[in-house]
Amino acid sequence: MSMPRPEMEPLEIDSLASLEERIHRAVEMVHSLRGERDAAVAEAKKLRAEMEGMRSERKQVRVRIEKLLGQLEQLGER
Repeated sequence: MSMPRPEMEPLEIDSLASLEERIHRAVEMVHSLRGERDAAVAEAKKLRAEMEGMRSERKQVRVRIEKLLGQLEQLGER
C-alpha cells in the first residue's frame, strides 16, 4: 500500500499548471469562436434580407419594363 504524499513533485505541478493553461486557452478560444459565429450568422441574415429586397426590386423593374415595352408595341402598331 502506498503512502499519501503531502506535497506534489515539481514536475507534477508544472504538468498540472501546463494543463490548466491549455484548458484556459481552449475556453477562451471557444468563447471567441462563438462570438465570431454569432457575428457571421447575423451578417448572413442581413445579407439574405438584402438579397430578398433586391429580388423584389428586380421583379418590380421587370414588370415596369414589360409594361413600357407593351406600350411601345401599341405605338408601333398605330
